[in-house]
Formats: sequence, C-alpha cells, structure tokens
Amino acid sequence: MRSVLLFGILCISAFISGCSGPATEKKNTKEIEDLTVDRHTYSNTKEVYTTHLHLELDVNFDNKTVYGVARHQMKNIGADTAVFDMKWLEIQKITLGKKNEKETDFMIGAWDKDSIMGQPLRVKIDPETEYINIYYKTTERTEALDWLSPELTNGKIHPYLYTQGQAILTRSWIPIQDSPSNRITYSADVKVPSDLMAVMSASNPTSKNTEGKYHFEMKQPIPAYLISLAVGDLAYRKLGPNCGVYSEPGMIQACANEFVDLPKMIKAAERLYGSYLWEQYDLIVLPYSFPFGGMENPRLTFVNPTVLAGDRSLVSVVAHELAHSWSGNLVTNETWNDFWLNEGFTVYFENRIMEQLYGREVADMLALIEFHELKVEMDDILSGTHPEDTKLKLALTDRNPDDGMTQIAYVKGAFFLKTLEEVVGRVKFDLFLKSYFKEFAFKTITTENFRDYLNEKLLKPNNLTFNTDEWIYEEGLPKNCVQVTSSRFNDMTALANRFAVGEDIFKKEVTYVKIKGSKRKKRVVKEITREKHITQEWQTFIRNLPKDIGKDRMSVLDDHLNFKACGNTEIMTEWYVLGIKNGYTEIKPDIEKFLIKIGRRKYLIPIYKALAETKENKSWARKVFEKAKSGYHYVSRSTVESILK
Repeated sequence: MRSVLLFGILCISAFISGCSGPATEKKNTKEIEDLTVDRHTYSNTKEVYTTHLHLELDVNFDNKTVYGVARHQMKNIGADTAVFDMKWLEIQKITLGKKNEKETDFMIGAWDKDSIMGQPLRVKIDPETEYINIYYKTTERTEALDWLSPELTNGKIHPYLYTQGQAILTRSWIPIQDSPSNRITYSADVKVPSDLMAVMSASNPTSKNTEGKYHFEMKQPIPAYLISLAVGDLAYRKLGPNCGVYSEPGMIQACANEFVDLPKMIKAAERLYGSYLWEQYDLIVLPYSFPFGGMENPRLTFVNPTVLAGDRSLVSVVAHELAHSWSGNLVTNETWNDFWLNEGFTVYFENRIMEQLYGREVADMLALIEFHELKVEMDDILSGTHPEDTKLKLALTDRNPDDGMTQIAYVKGAFFLKTLEEVVGRVKFDLFLKSYFKEFAFKTITTENFRDYLNEKLLKPNNLTFNTDEWIYEEGLPKNCVQVTSSRFNDMTALANRFAVGEDIFKKEVTYVKIKGSKRKKRVVKEITREKHITQEWQTFIRNLPKDIGKDRMSVLDDHLNFKACGNTEIMTEWYVLGIKNGYTEIKPDIEKFLIKIGRRKYLIPIYKALAETKENKSWARKVFEKAKSGYHYVSRSTVESILK
C-alpha cells in the first residue's frame, strides 16, 4: 500500500553519503519475544489453521449485502475448537465435512474493548475435522466493503463495490483466521448482476459473461489481508504479455496511456531481484473513494484515479505496488509490529525500479521528497503520545494496527536499507536481497528473522559492524542515515525566499543570443510558468514559503500558477493547507470540490487537520464532510471523523 510520490525527468545534482555506526546493545530477549506474537487475531493457528479457502459469494446491490459460504480446509493438530476472526458479520450456520455436511455448535465471543479486533468465532470440531463451512452474510456495518452508488462512479450508470482488507478488515467480510502469519491458497465462485464484472486478487476474466458468474483461483499462498474483490462496469486493456489494466469503459484509454511503461517496470524489477512468481500482473483503477494511492493485492493492484495525471508523472505508485510482489506479498510481515518489513523494503525497491527506468537523478529526487515527509511525521510522532512509534519494530498491542502505517515503516525502513547499501556496496547488497527473497519466498517472517539473516549472510561474511539494533529498536533517526541533496530543490527554496521578500519572480527576462553561422540574433524570453517545473519542485517551493505569507501574496501566485485548480492533487493539497492557515478564503469553493471528489486519505488528513485548527473552519469542515462522507471508504471516513470530533 502506498501514497503516491511524484516524479519527473530533469537535471539535478545529487550527493549521497553514508557511514557505518557503532553496534548497539541488543534488546531484552523477553521483550522481543512478546512483540513477535500476533496480538491482532483471536485465531488459534498453532493448533488448527486454514490451508485453503473456497468462497461462494452472492453480491446483492439492492440491499448492499454479500451472502457467502466460507469453506475452510484445515490442518488440524488435534484441536477440539477452531477459532476464527469476525467483525460485523451475521453467522447463519456452520457445518463440518466436504460432501455430507453436518451442523456443529459455535459460539461468538465478546467484543474487544475498543471494537478494533471484532469478535472470536469459536467452532466445535473433532480432532479429525478437515473441512469447516461457515454460512454468513455481511451487514451494513461491514468495514471492508465500499458500496458506491452510480453517481460516485465514472460512468454514472452502474453501482460499484470494492474491498479493502489491510490491515485487519478482511474479517469484516469473510469469517477467517485474519493473521498475516497464516498463508492460504483460495478459490471463489462469485455471482453478480449480469451487466457487471467481478475481479479478485486471483486469476481473472477479461470480459463480462451473460450470467454474471465468475470463478477465481489463487494458487500461491497469501495472507488474508490480500484477498480482495471488485465489482463494477469494467473493461480490460492488455499492456504486455503478462499485464494489463481494468477500469470503467470511459477511462480505459486514459489508463492504457498512463501505464504504458508497465511491462518495462516488470522487467526492471525482475532484473533486480528475481523472477515475478505470480504469473499475471494487472491493475484496476477504482473510483475516487478508494482510500489509498494503491493496494498491492496480488495479481491485481488496486489504484486510485488520482494517479491518472495524463503525463505519466505519478506512476511511481505503480512501481511501489509492483515491488510488493516481492516485499510484502512474497515475503510478508508475520505480525503488524513488523510492518516495516513490507513497506520499508518496498519503498527501497520502488526507488531502484524508478532508477532503472528513469535514472539516478529522478530516483534521488523521489527519495528526497520521501525523506522530507518522514522528518515532518517523525517530529510530530516524537512530540505526541507514542514517541515509540518512531521505532521500526512496533509495539501495537491493544491498538489499531493502522497506527503503525506511518512514514516510519515506509521511509525510515527504506533509508535503513539505503544506508546498509552505502556501507556494504550495491553489488553485495543486491546479491543479499536476491537471496533474501528466494530464501523466504511465500513465507512470513519477523524483524528478528531478518536481523539474524542480515548478520549471517551479509555483515559477518564481510567483517562489517552496523548499528542494526539502533535502527530497529530505538526512537528517531540514527546519525549515520544516508543523506540526499538536490541542487534543483535548493534553487526552488531560493525562489520561494525571493518571492517571500517581495521580488517579482514572474518578470520576463529578455535576452538576445547570436545564431551560430549568422549575424542575426534570436530573442530569448525566460519566465516562470508552472509547466517548466515538475511536481516535486513546486512541492518544495510551497513548503518553503513562510507559513504566514498572507492571502494577498498567495493570490499573486494563483494568478500566475493557478495552484488552486491545477488538477495535480499533490500540489493542490499543499496549496490548500497553506491557504487555510493564511485565511485565503477565496479558495474555499475549490477546497470543497476537492474534498467531495477525492476520498484518498493521504490528501484528506492534512486538509481536515488544518481546517480543525480554528472553530470557524472546523464548523465549515463538518458541513463539507456531511456532503462528502458518502464518497469516502470506512478507512478515510473514520479518520476524518476522529479529526473533527
């Protein structure tokens, strides 16, 4: 899962440096052992666990309900009870057996105190039980499902449904042992209205059928959070021998144009860290309510339409989700305390893919933008109630695992690996990572598994010391973190400072340059326009303007650059936050349109937080939220509700 980072091809001068640091004392063994247990599941997978799941699903848009049977094939180590996770589900009956099913007793346990984990579903079984069949239906409170009315889609004619399971929401649409530590294969038979198509994180159709019946197979074992479903008026466009894109028909050409480099990305990733082991890699561009930039559901990455910039400038989000096919999907965090193993590796890998395709300068620019966002969020966390969340190894017992989905896991994790690469050397580090993905393929591991493997396979053989434990178990950022700088970014900082002191940076500069081989001269006009600089440069420019620049100066910038309605969601978000802090009320209509259209949490959080800082703006934000919330997934909706309390 990734919030998109923007890129463009340009000339910059980047300097990277890194050094090894002193080894730190290892953490208390008992403390580490406590953090390696998955505290976000009720399931008893040490005694009995699912190996294969078959789903029979009937998707009913009239009452917004999925009627299902979850048929679990179990490995039973002599248990008399199997425990599953569930949340906001109605259990109708449970049977045992494959052919001659026989009803069995079950009990639904109490809710956890914060209603985060849901409830345990305890099923009475025999020590020989192999098949458990749970008949159920979803309810209006099911959190993973986003039911969209036609007006919230691109085509405005057909309804739409998609799921979002990470971290622990799959249990709200499937009764399942919802822990990343248990990998399963799955299959499904899904019935939908005949004018719609269903697709899953599995083998998929490329066209509709007249009956609305679809069969799916996922033959590689995956954790429960990666089981996904989307149903809508879909079209498919092939992009390469093993890749393509789904979207609503009215968007399919734009999607095909935007993601034309997808085959090159796959080849670049395989050159780095080995063969792609999932057979097919497709994208599906969802409606704007999707709460993230992308979600790495295997074989079918879910993508937010804000990625469709029209100039392929936001495709790093696709590189990120593709990288998850190795880090996260192939090698998975065993608990949500180890989330950085999924995302830190993926951000690092994403950056390497972008370097392969677009050059080191572009990759360094992306890393610099990421690092800025890390520093901002890290300072915020360190001054908050949970400064320990700046550690890579988290302690999320009795908390929502979503609390760990911060830039710490993504970017501190990536810079840990970048610093290792700087110390060890790229050639050796790449060989190590290739062996790592091969060694742990289709397995789940803890941070400690990685630390031990790192010491055994990379550091000790090369007689290197590295402050691994400081990076993993200590707060903040170690001093030996690799540094990235950009002269182009420095130029934009200087430009922001010049504007802030009143200089007319938009004044045209006219010069005359002699034409080679001629006595004539040509007139050259230099002026600043939005098109002459890429997204990251404008982000840097806006971030370096004084926080109290004033609405008059902001109006001057809008007259020349039209940030308020430029169509680039990254720039608009930065601009709206600055405008809110400066009382730039002229852009409130633009902000309202943005908040009603966009459901992506990355953009909603900073805007709503800025609005919540004053009583007047908070009151206005609540009114806008009432208009917008039907277009937000539960993940985004609940986040905004907490901000506006």
